Amino acid sequence: MAILRADELRGMSMEELREKLVELKRELLKERASKVVAGAPSNPGRMREIKRTIARILTIMNEKKRMASQ
Repeated sequence: MAILRADELRGMSMEELREKLVELKRELLKERASKVVAGAPSNPGRMREIKRTIARILTIMNEKKRMASQ
């Protein structure tokens, strides 16, 4: 999965953001499992990118919630 930029994420609905979040969490789980089994990740920077994208999605979701409540 390609890493998503903030402007791409802001254009998505809340439901789409939730789906992407679940997908990324699954991918991170797979990467962690492969790290445990193999000892070293195949792509070390990939885990970091996934974590950052998850944080980006959560931040945008919180922004949208705040804007809706105002």
